[in-house]
Amino acid sequence: MDYYLKRTAKIPITILAVATLTFGLIRLLPGGPFTQLRLELLRQGVPVEQVNARIEALQNIRPDAPLWQQYLDYLIGIAQLDMGESISLGQPVVDVIASALPWTVFLVLTSTVLMFVIGVLIGAVQAYWEGSRFDQFFSGGSIFLMSVPYYIFAVIFVFFLAYQFGWFPTGNAVDRGLEAGLNPTYIISVLHHAALPIIAFTIGGIGSTALNMRGNSIQVLGEEFVEVARLRGLTDGRIATRYVAQNAILPMYTGLLLLIGFRLGGTVVLEEIFSYPGLGYYLIEAVNANDYPLMMGCFLVITVTLVVAVYIADLTYGLIDPRISTGDSDGY
Repeated sequence: MDYYLKRTAKIPITILAVATLTFGLIRLLPGGPFTQLRLELLRQGVPVEQVNARIEALQNIRPDAPLWQQYLDYLIGIAQLDMGESISLGQPVVDVIASALPWTVFLVLTSTVLMFVIGVLIGAVQAYWEGSRFDQFFSGGSIFLMSVPYYIFAVIFVFFLAYQFGWFPTGNAVDRGLEAGLNPTYIISVLHHAALPIIAFTIGGIGSTALNMRGNSIQVLGEEFVEVARLRGLTDGRIATRYVAQNAILPMYTGLLLLIGFRLGGTVVLEEIFSYPGLGYYLIEAVNANDYPLMMGCFLVITVTLVVAVYIADLTYGLIDPRISTGDSDGY
């Protein structure tokens, strides 16, 4: 119980550290955020005497206050789920993130599950047929997929399948004018828009997953309990699923949850290529528009998601694999 309490207590501390890092990094940008904001507001025609008040309304930070006071104002805003107002979109940052996050989560979860399932199946078969032509072909293919970044596939897909042949849309998450709802038209539109990003993101991770599963399976196949199972007359199918696959997948569990967090950040490039209105897309748009409130909000959500993924992986790994003592595991 003490172990779980300690891990849980680290979450707010880690989030505080992430928020502090976000606050500090934004202020290390050339000219600082307030200088850029003032210039942007002046370009928009805001009177000079109203600029500071406008900045305070946008960021919930008093620009003329001491740095420590700005920092406290920033933390209080985060605690109240008030991250200010987006300069470029004219909406509260929380509303923008709330509308974008589900699309990003959909891309990440779907592609990660597909990547994991396909990679595990290929890797398991490679291990059973170690040294065969099948193993050699897919080992070479996995190495190739690992060496090519996912955004290369994304660019190829969007250029040929979307622009040249017109088989897929070139932007948005759903057809314009459709109302959200659990009806076939809306669901098909969502899948049609998400197909290329999901395929590109999935292909980019299959290679490493397959090679990891292959290595783990080969190691498990050499264990004594597998030989004992064979001597007992168990079928190859039962040995493959009950003994080999289960023990080979366990070491990959923590990596899977961590991968979900890291891939959430990886959508920044993916969503920009496909003009997919997720969290990464709005982060890039915020950077291009010097939209500091939105930039800080997106970065904070992405990093906090990674922290939570590490936390869940750390707490549940000992429950999934009883051989691991949670009390002796390393901290993150």
